[in-house]
Amino acid sequence: MVDFVQVWNWYSREKVRKAILEFAKNREVVSVFSDGSYGRRPDCLNYDGDVLQAVAEGTVAFHSSVERWENPMRLDVGMKREELDNLRIGWDLLIDLDVKDFEIAKIATKKFVEALQDHGVKNIGVKFTGGKSFHIIVAFESFPSKVNGVPTKNLYPELPQKIIEYLKWYVRDELKEALLAIDTPNNISQRVGKPLKEIVVNDELDPFKVINVDIFGSRHLFRMPYSLNENTLLVSLPLKIEEIDSFQKEQAEIKKAKVEETFLKIYTKEDATALVVEALDWYDKNRKEEEKPIAVNIPKKPISRTSKIPEEFFPPCIKKILDGLNDGRKRAIFILVTFLRNMNWSLEEIEKKVYEWNEKNKPPLRANYLRTQLRWHFRQDRNLLPPNCDNKSFYEDMGLKEACEECLKLEIKNPVSYPFAILKRKKKKTK
Repeated sequence: MVDFVQVWNWYSREKVRKAILEFAKNREVVSVFSDGSYGRRPDCLNYDGDVLQAVAEGTVAFHSSVERWENPMRLDVGMKREELDNLRIGWDLLIDLDVKDFEIAKIATKKFVEALQDHGVKNIGVKFTGGKSFHIIVAFESFPSKVNGVPTKNLYPELPQKIIEYLKWYVRDELKEALLAIDTPNNISQRVGKPLKEIVVNDELDPFKVINVDIFGSRHLFRMPYSLNENTLLVSLPLKIEEIDSFQKEQAEIKKAKVEETFLKIYTKEDATALVVEALDWYDKNRKEEEKPIAVNIPKKPISRTSKIPEEFFPPCIKKILDGLNDGRKRAIFILVTFLRNMNWSLEEIEKKVYEWNEKNKPPLRANYLRTQLRWHFRQDRNLLPPNCDNKSFYEDMGLKEACEECLKLEIKNPVSYPFAILKRKKKKTK
């Protein structure tokens, strides 16, 4: 039985209403009642009195849209995609971690936050759901205004779905190791209330059978920051990232909760651009559709393809990368690994070289990122090639334009062709 006196006391706080109204701007906001039922849709909160009026009518919690709308009240069931795109002015990336064990939820939250930070994202918000887990949000302002010429606001829900799938792949191995460090698979299955055979796949713990990461579509709602949880009457409380480990549910009790943190943080603009690039690149490499072959200028009968090509024959762009980079380090991994594999280097030699190269970077990439990238590349049976020399988003944007000029002068389209062209010329001179 819900204690409506407590509910009223919470929403009577001016700071609470102010925080809720601030987050409610340009969002659909729906009331949730004590029996779990929802109020009318669409609806919104515009004024201070709207909050207390809703509570007086029995509202216990407020859920809002992930998407931001020019006018939420113009939303309607059955709207076409084009109509929704025209009405939408943005969306936030929401990572909704669904797991029954509170400590496991903390571990998963930290791993996803670290993954975002690895990609240079700064606008990261975290909040307790008021139940057993956490929400992570990245503000729309973090994303580029356009992706491949398409307004980013129109790329919902496909783009956030791809980003979340990429992040799941990125954290999978480290998350699995972190879970096994705290408990056995058998105990974990009991903690989350799932059969052991459900969370162990091919004799390995699958972290995303333990933790569900929701992938949702248009007009998805989630519990607002500083809303009460309709089931527990705990506050959905925003936290500092460094507070995740020490946070206890008791801090979210109505009598103890304080309005101190904002959930939607905007420190800078377009800080998630690298995340978008990496996620879409990963998606393109992993999609099931047949990939188009890359046209490159490789000799039909390359010289000594069965032997390792030494570094002295590498093109200037690869040598420049191997000297260490300040920018473009993550794109450089793809270039290096694909290039070295085509130079017939062994996997052990590639791994050693990549780690040596990373020590020269300022700053070095996290070891987990390197391991994940190398693991993915080493699992590929197909022959991947580095991007062509005229690919501006790689070489030119990484400050390697001058280093690529020699290849272009020789009419070489791909770095892989350079060593064979040099070796071929050298062979002709010795005749």
